[in-house]
Amino acid sequence: MLRIFGNVKDLDEKYIRMVETPVERLILRMAIPTISIMLISALYNMADTYFVGWIGTRATAAVGVSFPLMMLIQAMGFFFGHGSGNYISRQMGAQNWDVAAAMAATGFISALICGATLMISGLVFLDTFARFFGATEEILPYTCDYVFYIFIGAPWMLGSLALNNMLRFQGSANYGMIGMISGAVLNIALDPLFIFVFNMGVSGAALATIISQFVSCCLLLVGCSCKGNIRINPRKFSPQFKFYKEIVRGGLPSLFRQGFASIATICLNHAAGSYGVAVIAAISIVQRVTIIANYALLGLGQGFQPVCGFNYGAERYDRVIKGFWFCVKVSFVIMLFLSVAGFFLASQIVALFRRDDAEVILVGALALQLQCIPFPLMSWVIPNNMMLQTIGKAFEASLLAFARQGLFLLPALFILTPYLGVFGIQLCQPIADFATFLLSIPLGLRVLKEMKENKSA
Repeated sequence: MLRIFGNVKDLDEKYIRMVETPVERLILRMAIPTISIMLISALYNMADTYFVGWIGTRATAAVGVSFPLMMLIQAMGFFFGHGSGNYISRQMGAQNWDVAAAMAATGFISALICGATLMISGLVFLDTFARFFGATEEILPYTCDYVFYIFIGAPWMLGSLALNNMLRFQGSANYGMIGMISGAVLNIALDPLFIFVFNMGVSGAALATIISQFVSCCLLLVGCSCKGNIRINPRKFSPQFKFYKEIVRGGLPSLFRQGFASIATICLNHAAGSYGVAVIAAISIVQRVTIIANYALLGLGQGFQPVCGFNYGAERYDRVIKGFWFCVKVSFVIMLFLSVAGFFLASQIVALFRRDDAEVILVGALALQLQCIPFPLMSWVIPNNMMLQTIGKAFEASLLAFARQGLFLLPALFILTPYLGVFGIQLCQPIADFATFLLSIPLGLRVLKEMKENKSA
């Protein structure tokens, strides 16, 4: 036991802290590093877009077209990280330490295997993947140069995402923050070096990304060996059906949320490609800008998840409910501020990435303004989805995660674009956000009612 966890006393102290510390203070303590981690994840993508923007509109469009691959890798990493992390959190809440250790090893090694499979497939069918992501003939060479290195880095990119989320669900988000911040700082430093000094262009941006992600993965592995955390012991790898069942149950909502976001982005790329490179570049810039707001909200929700998991496992339903409403209130304030700021500064924000292209700024600014309007509604949707996922409500969580991009955005895109053109592409995301909010109301209220009844029983 000591070799696996370091010290049983540390785990007992963590358990007491997670189920007895005032919920608001505990969530904020967990959320500060998770928000930082999510914003850092956005910076990985933003840094590439910013520096590549100095090369030209085609390079910007190529990196934007490659965004679905980054989202796919993130979806897989979150699938294993959230799936194993949710289960680890509940088992730690129930003080089943050995089971939690086996799940940690199984989740991490499975993520590496999945990443290796993606790498091999991507390198063999590189050109096919680039076209599938939405690359036109005009930007195909740039796209292939970029995704080549991203495919090479897929194994440790998945591994770092899985480890980060496992640490977070154990209530040790600070360790994850250190690993992710180190990688992000390195990425920002390497981008201009590889792109301009070594004259590697978009290939340099991708190489900088995978090197920084490798460093993050190594630091996160070290974090797993620190006080009170579950070490990743390969001998504990246990590819049993019961573990993969739990990974699917806990990770499927994340896979749906990020996976369908990737599919939706591919469809947006293809739709935008019909109207030229400038439209592709504009839509891709807006996607990477708005992801900052979504990631800030996801970071707060992820700060709530370990608190939710521990206390749900300990049958402290009152603390789960209290924590949920606290997250909704804080999220609303954050998203209202970002909505107003993004709406009125839309042109200036888009111009940061392509200042010398008036068409990119015009198309991107309107798309950003429209997407900012429903931002405050997400303050209910995302904490709701996080709660459903953490307490094991797989169907409800998966439905809600699938709805935004799969159930609503894609039909809106296919219906509106033939009639409204570029405006239809700009309009489909805010329509999907409003529809997702309406769907989320009954799902969340029903689960809250169930927990209130269990608390009273």
